[in-house]
Amino acid sequence: MGEPADNVLVEKRSGHKGFALLEMRGIFKGFPSVQALDNVDFTLHAGQVHALMGENGAGKSTLIKVLTGVYPRDEGEIRLDGIPVHPRSTKHAESLGISTVYQEINLIPHLSVAENICLGRQPTSLGTIRWGAIKRHARQAMGRLGIDIDVTREVSSYSIAIQQMVAIARALDTNARLLVLDEPTSSLDEHEAAELFEVIGRLRVRGLGIIFITHFLDQAYEIADRITVLRNGRFVGEYPTADLPRIELIARMIGKDTREVTAMETRSEPAAPGDAAGALVAVEALGRRGSVGPVDMTLSRGEVLGLAGLLGSGRTEIARLLFGIDKPDTGGISVDGQSVSIHSPQKAIALGFAFTPEDRRDAGIIPNLSVRENIVLALQASRGAWRTIGRKGQRQLAERFIKALNIRTPGPEQQVKNLSGGNQQKVLLARWLATEPKLLILDEPTRGIDVGAKSEIEKLIASLRREGMAILFISSELEEVVRDSQRVVVLRDRQQIGQLAGKQITERAIMHLIAKHEESAEDAGGNTV
Repeated sequence: MGEPADNVLVEKRSGHKGFALLEMRGIFKGFPSVQALDNVDFTLHAGQVHALMGENGAGKSTLIKVLTGVYPRDEGEIRLDGIPVHPRSTKHAESLGISTVYQEINLIPHLSVAENICLGRQPTSLGTIRWGAIKRHARQAMGRLGIDIDVTREVSSYSIAIQQMVAIARALDTNARLLVLDEPTSSLDEHEAAELFEVIGRLRVRGLGIIFITHFLDQAYEIADRITVLRNGRFVGEYPTADLPRIELIARMIGKDTREVTAMETRSEPAAPGDAAGALVAVEALGRRGSVGPVDMTLSRGEVLGLAGLLGSGRTEIARLLFGIDKPDTGGISVDGQSVSIHSPQKAIALGFAFTPEDRRDAGIIPNLSVRENIVLALQASRGAWRTIGRKGQRQLAERFIKALNIRTPGPEQQVKNLSGGNQQKVLLARWLATEPKLLILDEPTRGIDVGAKSEIEKLIASLRREGMAILFISSELEEVVRDSQRVVVLRDRQQIGQLAGKQITERAIMHLIAKHEESAEDAGGNTV
């Protein structure tokens, strides 16, 4: 990566401004039935981290796609270093010095780190690839980020955090002056996110302008110098981070006043844990060698059971065993007191189980199908090929759930890939709710979605619990687990290490269990565990 131009004036966190590296003025972008951007402004200075925030569907992704040449703008102006530019493609944008690292890491897993960094730009001599030069170049690219790894290893052999760094190194290898990071921490734990922020800090000092898109408010306040808020495709405002209280940020994002937001965030007293008579599913010593150790728990009607633990602690592995995706080699499962063998998802569905996976893009929604087709998918599968749901019935079902879950879409025939992440998550929930399940397994249902959509999904979870549904709730955000669960099973290193109930459930108690603190759980949580 080349060094910043001599005339780059670095904007320090003190707030001193250099010239505007990027200016987007009066940006409009429309699609059939949707005005995605309506007179949006955005400014980025060199040496600055600028957070772009808003609810799902606010226009963040569309604005970035206009900037990086994925979409042509309908109206407006983009200036880079004060010069008008018209990015025609992502490759053209890169040639202008604009690079993007997306939420879904865009690397080729079975190629080495070096091959991924140099892909499409391999140095050659007489038509032969110079592998030694590729390795040296990749080491230099990673070294600029302060990372020393074996660049000859397959990129898939490294953690998601390192893969994220490789993607950033590749983006910067195009002499980028402007780096767009789209939800870069969505799959990182706290320590990995801290390492990424150290790298971002070094890039800021070197004069890069960084657009940071995130739904994590705490991270925006930790790393960003300024925040721009969009809502419904419109520019709400640009603010110095230090001058914008969190509650005001949320209010601007969702279009409510601060009193309404305070009421949304107030945690109500949790419902009492379900009693033994309401037990739907009992799990005894359930485990799979190399995946997750023996787990004992019950899932009761009218109760949310949370699974808490760090990334890689075994939460998703338990969900996969319950839904028949993976087969256990120890323990057993009973439903309504009867021992069952869940050898496939089809068997799980027949028992009344439903599962929304962590990766909604690759394992959940079918992007090229319509909202209607996605919603009816599981119900039609459960009925078999000979009991088809007619087109009219499909549309009625889809419209019912679009209304019930407040899915923001021009209509049921809209392709689901054109919806925001939060609305895609609602479509996935609608698909399973249409089957009227007894047990709903939710793996990271609020990951990568905005605070407004999170609130709606959490309200839905509470409503389903009151109606008698059993819910297994997995979330990396401890405050969500504490807020929504009546009991919590705590995991560490793919082993069950404890269980909390009722008023015992606090973030501090969960963290003490995970950290194996010497204090008793009674000291940590206020009650004996």
